[in-house]
Amino acid sequence: MKMKAVVKTKAGPGAELVETDVPEISDTEVLVKVKATSICGTDVHIYQWDKWSNTRIGRKKLPQILGHEVAGEVVEVGKEVRKIKVGDYISAETHIYDPWDLQSILCQAHLGEKMKILGVDRDGTFAEYIALPENVCWVNHPSIPPEIATLQEPIGNATYAVLGEDNDVAGKSMVIIGDGPAGLFSVGIARLCGVTNIFLIGEWDYNLSIGKIMGADHIINIHKNDLDRVEYIRECTNGYGADIVLDMAGAPEAIREGLKMLRRGGRFTAFGLSPTSTIYIDYNEEIVLKGLQIHGITGRKLFDTWYRVRNFLSSGRLNVYPVITHMFTLDEFQKGFDVILERPRKAVKVILFPDEKELKEAQKRLEMQRSVKGER
Repeated sequence: MKMKAVVKTKAGPGAELVETDVPEISDTEVLVKVKATSICGTDVHIYQWDKWSNTRIGRKKLPQILGHEVAGEVVEVGKEVRKIKVGDYISAETHIYDPWDLQSILCQAHLGEKMKILGVDRDGTFAEYIALPENVCWVNHPSIPPEIATLQEPIGNATYAVLGEDNDVAGKSMVIIGDGPAGLFSVGIARLCGVTNIFLIGEWDYNLSIGKIMGADHIINIHKNDLDRVEYIRECTNGYGADIVLDMAGAPEAIREGLKMLRRGGRFTAFGLSPTSTIYIDYNEEIVLKGLQIHGITGRKLFDTWYRVRNFLSSGRLNVYPVITHMFTLDEFQKGFDVILERPRKAVKVILFPDEKELKEAQKRLEMQRSVKGER
């Protein structure tokens, strides 16, 4: 049996839509018919085949199917699968963990030494079907449509970044640096969880306008606002600085500036990957003597974050439709990457659908949301 898939066939920019075999599943895997899949920044890195992709994946692993964000229906299960059944509507945790890793035993499965990443270490989700280990399948609430269910993985990143380890954010102030999907999702989560003063810092008017819809109280465009950003945030927080700063961008100057925006005893969440691993900071003044908590984020907190995100979405209290800007069929994947890479930015989150019927139904839901909210 054959299927269509978006495959990285060779080292270098681009990808190809090819016909390939539907994957065979092992005894502990399930076969999923993909309803929706979404393009992430990691996919863009692989698509462009940058230095990270060449080092992390390498030409020897090619060809490989791209993608890791997904929603779909289980159509076959392996002999040893016990909890997931045919007909289940699922999404997937990207971090395929080894249950015997020390980190898994210590309830840090997303950080395991032997962990594999979907779409990086094995074939991904940009296909009509995908084989997944049972232990990373997450059963979706039926009220969550595929175009939203596929976004639970990045929404989970944002949720973990906003809430931290202690979930203590209600009534606090928060600076979110970065106006990409993770930053915009973070605004919505922060608003929902009771953050009372939300600053969004970014560089694209289009994205920042969505940040306003998602609930940011202060919008700061780094290219247009001629102000001292650190001083502005201090003025808006009674001279103390923000309680929490999320770096969702990774730019070295933004990281240094973010540390200065924090009050003494605040929390700095590090999510964005920097183009350089070496960043100069004033370790004594900005970290030690300020008593800062620094929280590194890689992935989601299994499965606490998934549980919260499912509840946020199924309750209707979190609306992430404003972040979805484009939808295409899987065949049109090239258009999806093109709009993401266009500058100035006019796209945020792009959803791909293997089935054109699913696309049309999702487009109707998106238009209905926009007409109700009066967006764009």
